[in-house]
This record gives sequence, structure tokens and C-alpha cells, in this order.
Amino acid sequence: MSPRERLATARLYLVCDARPLEWLRAALRGGVDLVQLRDKTLDDDGLVTAAAAFRKSASEAGALFILNDRPDLVAACDADGVHVGQDDLAPGAARAIVGRDRIVGRSTHAPPQADAAQADPEVDYLAVGPVHATPTKPGRPAAGLEYVEYAARTVTKPWFAIGGLDAANVGAVIARGAERIVVVRAITEAADPEAAARALGERLGATRA
Repeated sequence: MSPRERLATARLYLVCDARPLEWLRAALRGGVDLVQLRDKTLDDDGLVTAAAAFRKSASEAGALFILNDRPDLVAACDADGVHVGQDDLAPGAARAIVGRDRIVGRSTHAPPQADAAQADPEVDYLAVGPVHATPTKPGRPAAGLEYVEYAARTVTKPWFAIGGLDAANVGAVIARGAERIVVVRAITEAADPEAAARALGERLGATRA
């Protein structure tokens, strides 16, 4: 199955810093469909080293491994794709580096950005948010639930609600049309990452093939 085919059925997306292999395996057992390595403390060699655990655990679970913001390291990390923000390399430039067979994701924070990503043939999926203000993106104002509703009405590509989501509040974005979510602290700060992922997956109605 190609990365895009797996993306079409993905529901639960975890973004985290470098983690041990067994921790990643636990989160993936719980139902994570995509895992992104985002660690601003690491240099290039550190990212490539950390990526090995992400690649191994994702391959074992049949999940996707995405690298944050570094299309130039995607091949070295053997990632399935790259995620770029509004202030990062443009999707077309990222695509030129990672190639046609890998995934390019795009952060969006407002309807015009969603419209642009929807129209851009180089974007495979969108992140929509932040729904709530979150310390993982300091200074970024919340886009709110209205933006989730907008995406549900207008975006036909796979899109993921993101920003301060957890098992307690995910029902609000589901009620407004979200079928996919991105989480960080809901799993990374959990005592049991497998149980935390499973609880989120159950709320999404997600199933693993």
C-alpha cells in the first residue's frame, strides 16, 4: 500500500520529539496511524539517528512516518513524507526535494490558507488549527471550532484538526465534522501512551486494518 493510500484511511496523528523505540511501539499499538518526528533541539545527525526508531516502529505497525520541516533530510531518515508550516519551505519546493511518491503536509490557520492548500496539487493533507491555544505553538492564537466547521464544508483532501486536543474535548471537533486529529501532549504526557492513543481512537471510531 502506498503512503497516499494509507493516508486516506488514517485518523490519529501523533507529533512528538525523539522517543525510545518501545515508547513509540506502545503509541502505535494504541492506534496511531501517523507519527511525526518534530524535535527542534536536534541537529541534522541527531534527527537522522532519532528517525531510526520512528521508521522501525511505523513500519512494524503499518503506519506512516513523517518528518517535520526538513524535506532535505527525508531521504536520510527514510520518512514517508514531510510536514511544512506556513513559515517553512513552500509545498512545491518541498515536493521537488522529496519526490512524487512521498507525502507533503501543510499547516493552515485560517480559511484562506485552507483554500490555498486545497488548491495546491503538491499538498497531500492539511492540518487545521490550532483549535485551542497550545504551548507547543507559543504565541499562535486559537483558530477555534469555526475553522474546523469551515474545513469540514470546503476541504476535500484529508485534513486533521490540531491544537490542544485530547480525549476530553475531541468530541467538539468531531461534532463539527472532523474525522482526523493531530495530538501531542494527549499522548506524550500520558502515563500509558498505548491506552491514551486507544482512548482517542475509540472517540474517533478509528479502526486499524
